[in-house]
Amino acid sequence: MDISYEIIYSARKTIALQIRPDGSLVVRAPKRTGKKRIEALLAEKQDWIVKSRETILRQKEEKKKHELDPKERARAIDQARQVLAQKTAFYAARMGVTYGRITVREQKTRWGSCSSAGNLNYNWKLVLMPEPVLDYVVVHELAHRKEMNHSPAFYRVVEQVLPDYRIPKKWLAEHGREY
Repeated sequence: MDISYEIIYSARKTIALQIRPDGSLVVRAPKRTGKKRIEALLAEKQDWIVKSRETILRQKEEKKKHELDPKERARAIDQARQVLAQKTAFYAARMGVTYGRITVREQKTRWGSCSSAGNLNYNWKLVLMPEPVLDYVVVHELAHRKEMNHSPAFYRVVEQVLPDYRIPKKWLAEHGREY
């Protein structure tokens, strides 16, 4: 079998295979692991290695297709500031809650957050989502003004405003970030 890889020896007890974002293969192995044992594992896991590489490289290409140039990105961020301010004001009035400052940025792991002081943070990429998803995130964050948790009571607050909130919530989970 002809698979190129990097070996990293350490004090671990088992062999692990890792496909990096660039598609390269890393073998993490206990210090005294012989080359034959590694080669045997690579032969055994060849199908997984090939499929995993293809998946990672395909995802990388998909991501490139959806990247915005700097001007498009700046326009989208401006649009996000306007849309999120409007939606937040609309839903806050409807829900009978207040809020502090709204900040729009690019978080890697969150669509939004609400501080105990009532300040709201939103991910600008929400404007690239279907509108029901954007609405759900806004209502979700504003619901924290009544319930600072994710209890059944919290989701009842969300459901009062968005009876079908489970649909955009599921959409977010299917697109990589549960919410």
